[in-house]
Amino acid sequence: MNPGKSTTKKATQKSKGLSDEEKAAMKATLRERKAEAENANNENAVLEAIAEMTEPDRSMAKRLHKIIKDSAPSLLPKTWYGMPAYAYKDGNVVCFFQTADKFKARYATLGFNDKANLDEGSMWPTAFALKELTATEEARISALVKKAVS
Repeated sequence: MNPGKSTTKKATQKSKGLSDEEKAAMKATLRERKAEAENANNENAVLEAIAEMTEPDRSMAKRLHKIIKDSAPSLLPKTWYGMPAYAYKDGNVVCFFQTADKFKARYATLGFNDKANLDEGSMWPTAFALKELTATEEARISALVKKAVS
């Protein structure tokens, strides 16, 4: 071993870093933190985020907003990485909606964080793919949200 030479190898490939979508999410997070610090109206921010969505995500997000507010009035709407989210008063996000368009996915997602009370044994779902909302899905979402905050 030559004492004057480093034993570490230089990376042969450049790191790709954050994608454009990830950069946008980080910028949204910074705006959200600033708005929270200024005590801005978080529901207006959610409604603005929904208004900026493309169809069919916009229609689903509008309907989800109503279902979640009706099912768990204690949850407060806020944006989270630019997505509509619903949190306890302490700011901990319980559930969120991610559009299909956000990360170029084939379906939108309704997700639940670890603060959601959805535990069922040793394994349970924390995210659900959404292609459309029918009365069946709406009823299931309402029940999930109620359970999440129970």
